[in-house]
Amino acid sequence: MNTALAAGLALTVAGLGGYLVGIAAPYPGRAFSVTGVMVGVTLLAIGWGGGDSA
Repeated sequence: MNTALAAGLALTVAGLGGYLVGIAAPYPGRAFSVTGVMVGVTLLAIGWGGGDSA
C-alpha cells in the first residue's frame, strides 16, 4: 500500500472522528481536527494519483 495513501486515510479518519467528538463536547485543540482532514485529503489525492514522476 502506498505510504501517502495510508497516511492520508488515517489522518482523514482521525480528523473526522475528532471533528464529530468536538461537535458533541468541545475540547481544547479541536480545530486541529479540521487541519488533519485537510492534510489527510491532500495526502489521499497524492497517494491515489501519484504515479511514477521520475
